[in-house]
Amino acid sequence: MNSGTSGYWRAAHGCGIALEGRGRLMAIVNVTPDSFSDGGRHFSVDRAVGHALSCVAEGADILDIGGESTRPGATPVSAAEEQDRVLPVIERLARETDALISIDTYRARTAQLAIAAGAHIINDVHGLQREPEIAALASETGAGLCIMHTGRGRDRLADVVADQFDYLNRSLSIAAAANVARETIVLDPGFGFAKETVEENMALMARCDELLALGYPLLVGTSRKRFLGTLTGRDAGERDAATAATTVLLRMKGASVFRVHNVAINRDALAIADAMIAAEPKTGEEQVQ
Repeated sequence: MNSGTSGYWRAAHGCGIALEGRGRLMAIVNVTPDSFSDGGRHFSVDRAVGHALSCVAEGADILDIGGESTRPGATPVSAAEEQDRVLPVIERLARETDALISIDTYRARTAQLAIAAGAHIINDVHGLQREPEIAALASETGAGLCIMHTGRGRDRLADVVADQFDYLNRSLSIAAAANVARETIVLDPGFGFAKETVEENMALMARCDELLALGYPLLVGTSRKRFLGTLTGRDAGERDAATAATTVLLRMKGASVFRVHNVAINRDALAIADAMIAAEPKTGEEQVQ
C-alpha cells in the first residue's frame, strides 16, 4: 500500500492523531432529526453524548458532530439552529472524552464556535469553496481540516478522478492562500455527493489511490451510502457489512481515516486490513525507511 502522505494529522488545542500503522475511525454523530439512516436517534444532547461515548468505547478515534443533514433533498437549517444542536454536545464531549472532536459544517461561524467549545477538526463538505473563511479559521487555530470533494451544484468533468483533481486542487489553493499548514489537511473524495451511480462510486473506489498523488492523507465516508444499497438490496440500516467491505478495500488502496456509523464492525474490518498490509512484502525503498 502506498500511503504517500504525512503520518500525523495535526489538530487544534495542541492535539493530533498518528495515521501510520493502522487505520483510524471517525464516528458519525448526527444531532439531526432527518439524517438518512439515523435521523432523530440522537436528537438530544444526552443521547448524542451517550452515543458518542459508546463509539469511543467501541474504538472510535474521532467523533464527527453534525447538526445539518447532507442527504440529497434535506431541508437546510439556519446557522443558529445548527449551532444550538451541536455546541452543547461538543462542550460536553470536550469534558468527558479524550477522543478528537470534529465539527461537520460548511459554515465558518459554526466552525469557530465549535473550536472554541473544544472541537479539534473542521470537516467541510464543500471543500472550502462555499465559505472560504474556514481556511483562515483553520490557519489561525491550527484546527485539523478535512477538505471534501463534492459534485453538487456545478458542472463536472466526465472522468471521476480528473474531476477530483480539478476540484480538490482549487480547494487546496484556497488553503494555501490562507497559509493552512499542510499537516492539518486531509482530503475526502466525497462518495455519494453527486456521484449517483454504482458505476461512478465503484470507479472512484477502484482508483482512490490515485488521489494520494496530491500528497495528503485520505478520509473516506462510504458508510451506508445509497450505492451500497443498490449493490446489496439492503436498506440503509442494514448496510454495515457492505460498509465494512469498502473499509477493507479502501484501506488497501491507501485511505487512512474512515467515517462510519457502526464503529465495532469497521474496527474489526480494519484490524484484518492492517494485518494484511503489515504482512505484505516491503519494497527496497520501504525497507530503507
